[in-house]
Amino acid sequence: MKKLILVGLLLFGVAVQAQNKKWTLLECVEYALENNISVKQSELDLETAEIEKLTATGNFVPSISANIGLNENTGLSFNPVTNRAQTTTFLSSTGRINVGYTLFDGLRNFRAMQRAEISKLASQYRLSKMKDDISLAVANNYLQVILNKANLEVLVSQNEVTKEQIQQTQELVNAGVLPDGDLLEIKATDASEQQSIVNAENQVQISLISLAQLLLIKDYESFDIVEEGYGIVDSLGETSVDEIIQSAKENRSEIRIAEQNLELAKKDLQISKGANLPTLSAFFGYDTRYTNTPNFSNVVDPDNPTVIRQIGTVESTGEAVVSQFPNTFPVETPPDKFVEQLWENDGIAYGFQLNIPFLNGFNTKASVKRNKVNVERSKFLLEQAELDLESSVYQAYVDAKGGLKSYDAAKTALESQELAYEYAKARYDEGLTNAFDFSQAKLRYDNAQINLNRAKYDYIFRLKVLELFFGIPATELKF
Repeated sequence: MKKLILVGLLLFGVAVQAQNKKWTLLECVEYALENNISVKQSELDLETAEIEKLTATGNFVPSISANIGLNENTGLSFNPVTNRAQTTTFLSSTGRINVGYTLFDGLRNFRAMQRAEISKLASQYRLSKMKDDISLAVANNYLQVILNKANLEVLVSQNEVTKEQIQQTQELVNAGVLPDGDLLEIKATDASEQQSIVNAENQVQISLISLAQLLLIKDYESFDIVEEGYGIVDSLGETSVDEIIQSAKENRSEIRIAEQNLELAKKDLQISKGANLPTLSAFFGYDTRYTNTPNFSNVVDPDNPTVIRQIGTVESTGEAVVSQFPNTFPVETPPDKFVEQLWENDGIAYGFQLNIPFLNGFNTKASVKRNKVNVERSKFLLEQAELDLESSVYQAYVDAKGGLKSYDAAKTALESQELAYEYAKARYDEGLTNAFDFSQAKLRYDNAQINLNRAKYDYIFRLKVLELFFGIPATELKF
């Protein structure tokens, strides 16, 4: 009984620990890469490319097929062994093995193998890009939760100050130092802050649910993240935008995908041109047959071994010309054994087949032209991908630089508002200003703190986008 209680307590402890688990950003990214539906679909595309490669490899393997047939014929039928028509009921069986191999097909099989390799590589790049996109989305949602929690912490902290001010103002009103209107103003501020706290709590919960949905985690209530302190680091340093663009062109999947699509279009063009060349193939076939019909053989009559038959007439005299022939009669014998018939009735066929295309309704010509157009289109798409990447890097670089400046400005603004708030608080405590002016100074201070939080995490996210362009893997991003 004690053992059962101990096991139960251990299981309960594990369950509580699982419910209280807080996810780090790295855990969220790794979990998303393993479970996200879009990533799984990209992995299926990679498996499809593997199947395409298997099919291309199979084109170099001879085709081998075998078939066997078993028939029972009644009435007038052709005996498959004697090839004679006979009226009877008999059982027959035929078997065949065929082997075929393409010796030359205009290098289309070889080009198809190359195309399968390129297609597999393109699928790998698409999977890599999808993982980067998902990782960035997870990081964005994660930082949004951190931002909302930081804002909530600011509001709760400032509301505690407001509650202290309510108590202090109540004492001053009771002493006749301040009018009742100041107390009402502070209480109104407290009510407004309470409403803002509720809204901030809702924002935290909504952002947690959004992150959990992105991770495909259904336990929304117990899902939470580690509230790590993310500092501001200007990791750009002296790195120029040209260096980032060059690194992006060398590492980003967008360019690699466009390059592989161009190579696929070129291979399709080569394959279509191969249809204009002759196709040479070799074949080999082996067949045999069996039937249970009895055999018939001519046997000489021992009692009358020969007979005289007329074979012609002398034209001048009309005299008959006769000759002696063996006197035979048919005798039915049982069919040969199954194995014996397989060896006696077998045969082989082998040879070569050459197919020379001349005209097929301009289908090949149209296919070649169509693939030439696709090659040119793929070239334009590659060029456009490079331009888009440059534009995205420039935008991310400007956003990161601007985000850092915005953070510095918000930090300076917070310092000024904090001094203004402290000054207003001191004047209010001395009774030199009214509650409305104090509330306005406190509101500006609260907004400055929230603006600083927003600028901070906005800059962190934009910096991570830039680091991805620079070639840092999503799972190695440092926050």
